[in-house]
Amino acid sequence: MKNIPVILLASARKDSDTKKFIEKVFSNTEYKVIDLLDFTVLPYDYSHQYSEKDEFFKIIEELMQHETIVFATPVYWYSMSGLMKTFFDRLTDLVTIKKEYGRQLKDKSTFLIVVGTDKGLPVGFDKPFELSSRYLKMSYQGSIYYSTKHTEPEQSIGDLINLFIQKVVSDE
Repeated sequence: MKNIPVILLASARKDSDTKKFIEKVFSNTEYKVIDLLDFTVLPYDYSHQYSEKDEFFKIIEELMQHETIVFATPVYWYSMSGLMKTFFDRLTDLVTIKKEYGRQLKDKSTFLIVVGTDKGLPVGFDKPFELSSRYLKMSYQGSIYYSTKHTEPEQSIGDLINLFIQKVVSDE
């Protein structure tokens, strides 16, 4: 298993504020990014008939190689991005047709990075990440939120980043 955190980035823009915040948070820490814009993840299909273009399981195979998974998404309409939601919907495949993949996620630590424009993280925003992690027997360890409009003094942001990265690194 790789001891470096893997970050699943789900922004609609390549050079997004979420990506920039990831770079700031992990500026002194080794990490790997999986940008969902670089992959084709088809919507969940009850019949499990996915075309050869679908790369969901390729992403899961990479996630299985890391002990720490960080989900990173902007806030879109008070929820995770559409890319992240499609990915989360596909987790259903890990408890139906690819149970062996789902089992390999057990005991991994998960975190959440969120970027938005509101002063704080919308109430309940992190619940899907927490509950999905619990369902797959992973350990959700918390989140960090950055507002692009209501920025705190640089020292406050730095303190939050330090606390967050210490938790991420301690789980490696």
